[in-house]
Amino acid sequence: MSRFVIRGGKAIGGRYRPAGNKNAALPMLAACLLTDGEVRLSNVPMIRDVENLLALLEDIGVEVGREGHEVRLCAAGVRKTDLDARLCAKVRGSVLLAGPLAARHGKALLPPPGGDVIGRRRLDTHFEGLGRLGIGVDVAAGGEGFVLRRGAEFRGAEMLLDEASVTATENVLMAAALAPGKTVMLNAACEPHVQNLARMLNGMGANIRGAGSNRLEIEGAERLHGVEERVDADYVEMGSFLAAAAATGGRLEVEESPDGVTRRVMERLFGRLGVAWKEEGGRLVLESGQALEVRPDWGGGIPKIEDGIWPATPSDLMSVALVLATQSKGTVLFFEKLFESRMYFVDRLLDMGARVVACDPHRVLVSGPSALRGKHLTSPDIRAGMALMIAALCAEGRSVIDNADMVDRGYERIDERLRELGADIEREG
Repeated sequence: MSRFVIRGGKAIGGRYRPAGNKNAALPMLAACLLTDGEVRLSNVPMIRDVENLLALLEDIGVEVGREGHEVRLCAAGVRKTDLDARLCAKVRGSVLLAGPLAARHGKALLPPPGGDVIGRRRLDTHFEGLGRLGIGVDVAAGGEGFVLRRGAEFRGAEMLLDEASVTATENVLMAAALAPGKTVMLNAACEPHVQNLARMLNGMGANIRGAGSNRLEIEGAERLHGVEERVDADYVEMGSFLAAAAATGGRLEVEESPDGVTRRVMERLFGRLGVAWKEEGGRLVLESGQALEVRPDWGGGIPKIEDGIWPATPSDLMSVALVLATQSKGTVLFFEKLFESRMYFVDRLLDMGARVVACDPHRVLVSGPSALRGKHLTSPDIRAGMALMIAALCAEGRSVIDNADMVDRGYERIDERLRELGADIEREG
């Protein structure tokens, strides 16, 4: 098990190019199962979750070729529909293979998916949505996992998802792309990565309308063909690097600016903590030495930062924003609505000297700025791990962060890329 050793006090700055969006890459890789044609994806992040999903695809017979950040896939030789339990336990995105496998190959055996332990992550929305299309779900023999079967009545349907789940929307969307007739999906997720998947599916011959809204209309196609598509830049990674630069006082140039809606979502979040950037020639420029200060509500009230479905603040940015708040003057309440365990990492920040109050599993009060000190820590999940790395970059002295492999699941070569931007960081083990 590897670990990061970080000596704080160095400004993070320079030119930074964001990697491809992890949450877009995983469903786009899964979509190769919908066709026998070749699928070519560029800007694919080479992270642990992608490696594990590619291993799952290869295990069932998908031909996979890799060159740099380009991946070529061909599912013409799929020979089985039972997914490997050991590999599924390593990546939450394994659930994304269930819909396309059942829709095109008639059956899928899905062992329990892995992923971050940040609270209950139910699969009900996946199974109810697929069920509306005529894909039945049963508990597998022995109670470990699920068996999905395409029924004779497999066809498009109107459905109201019981929650705007991103992965459930993607799973149902992929299956509906091959379901005869029309599917109308209400309360669909509309995050940028869902839009990236929809664009790819339309490039394969699907007919999807409404991407970017909570109402999707899909006309099922008889067959889909190969496609070339690019994975969009990862705005969560971008936000993490911006937080690291702002918290340490560095100047950062982001070489790829997000689209208008995504940029406004990020500006709303970081602007509340006193961070501002400008756009120059398609780049975002964060100037050094920002006066970090929490912007209070009208009348001087303590503000609240809360996550929610897009375009609300993404849950994946809550952890890094909370660390940034420890370096901002003022008081702010973080309200994590989606996952009951995401905020547990604040105990590590308390050990580092942060002035935070964990009110309950969902709410944390932060009063800054705090002088952090280096500590020996453990990364509990991807986003908390990155947040602890930012805290260590701000802290005085030496920090050790165990379980570096957890951060590797979502951030490509994170230690190397931070070192290129001025961090004093080493990987051991």
